Amino acid sequence: MTSFFEKETRFLDQPLGMAPRVLLLIATLLLVFTYVFPLWQLTMFAPQYPEGLRMDIYSYRLEGGNKGQDVKEINILNHYIGMKDIETADFTEFKWIPFVVGVMGLLFLRAAILGKISNLVDVFVLFCYFGAFSLWSFGYKLWSYGHNLAPTASVKVPPFMPPLFGFKQLANFGVYSYPRLGSYALALAVVCLALALLLAWRSGRKSASA
Repeated sequence: MTSFFEKETRFLDQPLGMAPRVLLLIATLLLVFTYVFPLWQLTMFAPQYPEGLRMDIYSYRLEGGNKGQDVKEINILNHYIGMKDIETADFTEFKWIPFVVGVMGLLFLRAAILGKISNLVDVFVLFCYFGAFSLWSFGYKLWSYGHNLAPTASVKVPPFMPPLFGFKQLANFGVYSYPRLGSYALALAVVCLALALLLAWRSGRKSASA
């Protein structure tokens, strides 16, 4: 058992090769997309809104379609069913997601420039946890908006949850929810990290057996 741990420790202490370092740099650049492009988009269609009402969710703000008017229109509709107004200030995620993305970018660079295989493992695990927690937080926010309805609302509807991914019919509205370019960039960053880890693992095993 002691020999096994010593072997694994030596493996994790090995420096990263060039290919994993390049992939880490690519992953770092992909994180920039989260500051420029939306992460998610919700679109609502109804007979009275044939062109749809759109809301883009960035890592740090909300942006409605039609120069911001769509979010105002959505909030007017939500008022009738007792749903709380959707406002950027109510999303605590907008305060910590940009900060965490920046920290992850610095850790990626640290692993690429000075790192060992153990550093790559650390950032891969941390980034996967960040992605999973962010997705859960977004889903919980959707659930919370649809379940905390004011009892004094003029229109009574049963509690509901807008779709996290895909399509859902809510009363006379068809709601579509899909990731946007910012989320795809995060997914590609995970792929880069996983590929870097695979290449580092293969290289490390060869060095260990040599």
